[in-house]
Amino acid sequence: MFFSIIIPVYNRPQELDELLYTLTLQTYTQFEVLVIEDGSKIDARHVIKEYEDKLDLHYYVKENEGQGFTRNYAFARARGDYFVIFDSDCLIPGDYLEIVSAYLLKHQLDAYGGPDAAHISFTAIQKAISYSMTSPFTTGGIRGNKKRIGGSFHPRSFNMGISRRVWEETNGFILTRLGEDIEYSIRIQSLGFKTGLIPEAVVYHKRRTNFLQFYKQIHFFGRARINIYIYHPSQLKLIHFFPAIATLFVIFTALANVLNLRVAGICNFFIALYILLLFFHSWNANKSAKVAFLSIISASIQLIAYGLGFMQDFWKKIILKHS
Repeated sequence: MFFSIIIPVYNRPQELDELLYTLTLQTYTQFEVLVIEDGSKIDARHVIKEYEDKLDLHYYVKENEGQGFTRNYAFARARGDYFVIFDSDCLIPGDYLEIVSAYLLKHQLDAYGGPDAAHISFTAIQKAISYSMTSPFTTGGIRGNKKRIGGSFHPRSFNMGISRRVWEETNGFILTRLGEDIEYSIRIQSLGFKTGLIPEAVVYHKRRTNFLQFYKQIHFFGRARINIYIYHPSQLKLIHFFPAIATLFVIFTALANVLNLRVAGICNFFIALYILLLFFHSWNANKSAKVAFLSIISASIQLIAYGLGFMQDFWKKIILKHS
C-alpha cells in the first residue's frame, strides 16, 4: 500500500519542519509527502530544501483558499492508494504508517481517523489544552473514544485518511473551513463507505500555544457545528448543546451570586465539584499539578468558547435564518 501524506501549510514553517522530521523516522517507507503552501506570507521553501533528499517530497504554492480546498488540490496531484491528512502542527510517531497499513489490510476501511495526544516536549499550556480536548469530562472526549472504532465515527482532519476511491467518488471537500472535515466524514458515510477509528494511530497535536488562540479556535468550532447542521440537519445531536447549556449555567450562577439568590449555593457546589473532577483527573493523567491547574482554565475556555460560538450562529443562521 502506497500512502500520499497531505499537509496544507499557512505561515507555519517551523511547525512544518518539526512535522517533516518525524516523517523521516517512519518505519514504513512506502509514502510520498505533498506540502501545499496555501497563500502563506511566510513560506516554507527553506524547510522544503532541508528534506528534499530525505523524503519523496512535493511542494506546491497556490493562492489562499482555506484548508479544505487546499487538500482537494493535493488529492488531485497525489499518487497514493490512500491519502493521509495531517495538520501542520502535528508530530507523527515513527510507527504510525506501519500501524495504519497493518490495520487497513486487516479491516479494509474506506476512511479512518486516529486520536491525538500531548507529546512530552509540549509546554504545560499545550498539555492542558490537549487534556481538555480529549478528556471524558469535556466534549473533546468523543474524538478518540474506543467505543467509536466503527459505525458513526467521524474522522477529523488533523489525523485522517481516505482511500483513492473515496476521493474519486466524492470529489473531496465541499467546504473549505467551518467544520469542513466533519461535513466530509458525514458525506463519506452517507455514500455507504466504511469509516472507523484506528485507536493506536495516535498523533501528537500541538493545537494552540496560548489560551487566547485556543479561545478563538474553539469559538470557531462552535460556529462550525451550526454550519454542519445546514448541510446535515440530522447530525445536530443533544450532546452538541451541552457547551451552550454549561455556558448559560455559568452566566446564571454569576447572576445568582450577584443577586444573592438562594439557588447560588447549589450552583456553586456543582461548579466546584466539576473543577475538582477536572483537576484530579488531569493530575492523574499528566502527573503534574501545574498542568492540572491549567487544565481547569483550558476546559473552561473550551466549554464557554464553543458554547458562545454555537449560540451565536444558532441565533444568526437558524433563528434569524441569515446566511
